[in-house]
Amino acid sequence: MSRSPELLLPAGSLAKMHTAFDYGADAVYAGQPRYSLRARNNEFSTLDALATGISEAHARNKLFFVASNIFAHNAKLKTYLRDMEPVIAMKPDALIMADPGLIMMVRDKWPDVPVHLSVQANAVNWADVKFWQRMGLTRVILSRELSLDEIEEIRQQCPDMELEVFVHGALCIAYSGRCLLSGYFNHRDANQGTCTNSCRWDYKVMNASEDASGDIARVPVETIKFNYQQALEEANQSFSALGDAPRHPLADRPYLIEEAGRPGQLMPVLEDEHGTYIMNSKDLRAVEHIERLVKIGVDSLKIEGRTKSLYYVARTAQVYRRAIDDAVAGRPFNTQLLGELQGLANRGYTDGFYQRHHTQEYQNYMSGVSEVHRSHYVGDVQSVRNGWAEVEVKNRFSVGDRIEVIHPGGNEVVTLEQMLAEDGTPLTVAAGSGHRVRIPLDARFEKALLARLL
Repeated sequence: MSRSPELLLPAGSLAKMHTAFDYGADAVYAGQPRYSLRARNNEFSTLDALATGISEAHARNKLFFVASNIFAHNAKLKTYLRDMEPVIAMKPDALIMADPGLIMMVRDKWPDVPVHLSVQANAVNWADVKFWQRMGLTRVILSRELSLDEIEEIRQQCPDMELEVFVHGALCIAYSGRCLLSGYFNHRDANQGTCTNSCRWDYKVMNASEDASGDIARVPVETIKFNYQQALEEANQSFSALGDAPRHPLADRPYLIEEAGRPGQLMPVLEDEHGTYIMNSKDLRAVEHIERLVKIGVDSLKIEGRTKSLYYVARTAQVYRRAIDDAVAGRPFNTQLLGELQGLANRGYTDGFYQRHHTQEYQNYMSGVSEVHRSHYVGDVQSVRNGWAEVEVKNRFSVGDRIEVIHPGGNEVVTLEQMLAEDGTPLTVAAGSGHRVRIPLDARFEKALLARLL
């Protein structure tokens, strides 16, 4: 039997922290807005909230890590140690840090406080890991740009250093946190915690031409109507997954893009054999690689998403907990888990850099399994009395729908046969967010989440 790695979930609020622990997380991470990469939508903006989170985590014998992973400009150096003093007094289980200068300051003032190297520091080789180990750090969060084979080599070369990797969540289009788009457009620096996710805005693609000097200018024709999903499907049909088909001639032409909020500001975008660089990335989903990561001996498996919903936290914690437990027990990978993650809001899934190439057969297998269990988050159970659950509606659902009831004690699929309004009037449709309805449900499903199977 293999050793079980830590399952690490994001905690953007106390409620999300509770949900993460309820559904199987061993640890959570959160950050102070001023010194972490999550300045927005962060409920741990006060020392009281942070102290409560750490205290409640420890009461459950769970771990709480504090992200302090900005790359600080001079102004923040003046206040850093003073502001961190009350945080250190709360006894978080580790600080997650990236800036070598800040790490030096913390190590000098609080040498006994565990420090984990943030993914922002881009550790990509075993010598890098050994360097940070020599500096007194207790864990290195490896760069997302590593393959499984590279992670295994780092593990072999650094057998006594804790290693952590990301297994699920949003991916940056740049090298782990090095994107400049947000700073360029809005003067909001991604490495100061204020990224505006410019890579995910709505861009239009336009024809362009290149002159003899290499300048790119717009061709005065109608804007291209670009359907990403259609283009993706066509590309999948036209190209081999292993890259041995001839290159499409349109891929060698220059294009200009225009972001919806900036009409008239045309930016050149070029594609080469590695792809195109100013567009949205798919989301990471590596649940199918948990078995290999467990065998390698990775110490912590991390999920991204401090601004995601309670449903996201619950579903990812539950699915990855099952994948870890199966891998540790030697059970084969359960492909049903792929489909259970498909119901989360996502931009399409990729396993990132973990496996460099997939055959077309593998791609079809992965997508086929994912389609089997598609679902849509529809509500939260607030309470259950006399066999009726009061549900806060998140999205529309109807009598006759198959509903998955998601609960820490186990999930169950039911067919919805009745529904009542708050005043007891019979309903056939829960109209959507902002409504409350009642449905028949067992008392054991108090505080469950509901998803409609599609």
